[in-house]
Amino acid sequence: MTTLDKFIVENRNRYESELIDWLKIPSVSTDPAFKADVKRAAQWLAERFVSLKFKTELIETCGHPLVFAQSPVIEGAPTVLVYGHYDVQPPDPLDEWITPPFQPTIREGKIFARGATDDKGQMITHLFGAEAWIKTTGQLPINLKFLIEGEEECGSGGLYEFLAGKYDTPERSAEQLIKADIVVVSDNAQYAPGQPAVTYGLRGIAYFEIRLTGPKQDLHSGLYGGSITNPANTLSKMLASLVDDQGRIQLPGFYDDVIELSDNEREQFSSLGFDEQAYFASVGVTGATGEAGFSALERRWARPTCDINGLWSGYQGAGAKTILPARAGAKVSFRLVPNQHPDKVYVALKSHLESLCPPGITLELINIHGAPGSMVPLDSPYMTAAAQAIEKGFGTSPVFIRSGGSIPVVNAFAEQAGMDTLLLGWGQDDDNLHSPNEKFSLADYHRGIATSAHLWEEIGKIRQS
Repeated sequence: MTTLDKFIVENRNRYESELIDWLKIPSVSTDPAFKADVKRAAQWLAERFVSLKFKTELIETCGHPLVFAQSPVIEGAPTVLVYGHYDVQPPDPLDEWITPPFQPTIREGKIFARGATDDKGQMITHLFGAEAWIKTTGQLPINLKFLIEGEEECGSGGLYEFLAGKYDTPERSAEQLIKADIVVVSDNAQYAPGQPAVTYGLRGIAYFEIRLTGPKQDLHSGLYGGSITNPANTLSKMLASLVDDQGRIQLPGFYDDVIELSDNEREQFSSLGFDEQAYFASVGVTGATGEAGFSALERRWARPTCDINGLWSGYQGAGAKTILPARAGAKVSFRLVPNQHPDKVYVALKSHLESLCPPGITLELINIHGAPGSMVPLDSPYMTAAAQAIEKGFGTSPVFIRSGGSIPVVNAFAEQAGMDTLLLGWGQDDDNLHSPNEKFSLADYHRGIATSAHLWEEIGKIRQS
């Protein structure tokens, strides 16, 4: 056992005690009633960085402060930026928690509290991984920066203003502060219990609201039906036209920029032993449809999709009301694979819907938000470093996976600073993120600390090889 590993093992109790103190702070960013607690969480974290002699700053924003910390500079060494967040979701509904959300409780080797895995517990592993180096050798083998925000759960308004340069000063700019060779984020999950993973790809998103307006008011369907165009009928036809019977999205040029899965990736996904029937059963269905020619895992991680997220029109109450509705609307999202861009999807969707819009109907398409997908090359030296660190920390090699979700800040780092991101999650899919009884395995917490410490070592070797 190395001196580094020995230090980490000897400090297990302290790591758990500090995590408990950290989780006791109810840093609910979206509720103004918790504003002082959110600030207290930022200060708690900043104090830990100061104790390690990191150059530390609380950057005030339009919302909650950013915590920025930087280790003493080592000329010529790689630079890593760790991103995370110290704010948490509201704990409601409180009556569904077995123990109070801000009274961390250990049961069956897991710690239960709001923020346990999203993201306080995962993020702080990197602080302790850095501490282990400083306490045992006096310095890190790399340049290490932390950018930890307090508004991830309520839109990240302050972070995006910071990245846009709004809080720059003559002494420093956001561009200078975040400049790094690679970003590390631990705000996701392993592939499965006992099977750590490196997530190398994220889907993007394009989210829209469709509004159709017909007559100036609801009309009697007997007196007007058949002579006035029905917005609900029209919307139904429009939505049905978006995806064909083979699961292919019908927007013009939609697949032009899609990067196809390589044979190697498909073999890799297949080797994971994903149980489709168990997956279906876990959400209460007996089967599913999707794009023809692809497995459920491939569709979920690496193929673009179109989903209706909300739908409304006409009478919704009990019994019958024979009307021709004046309005109809829907919310629609497209998950995008790397190389697709939400702006192009907007143009294609608008053109498609306009071609289907009949006389008597006014169409409004609202572009709510979007972000492109991202992918780190599997042959990146940082991917190799992450895999080697995980094997040392977890005792087993990771698998390489994609995620069907979107993390907009990853795209911001790529677009604004040209930085790729390593997504190294220590949590599990069933950790109840955003739900009652959120939890985090303490064994994985300690493995995450060990992995983090070894990650700094492995990345430190990249420019020396």
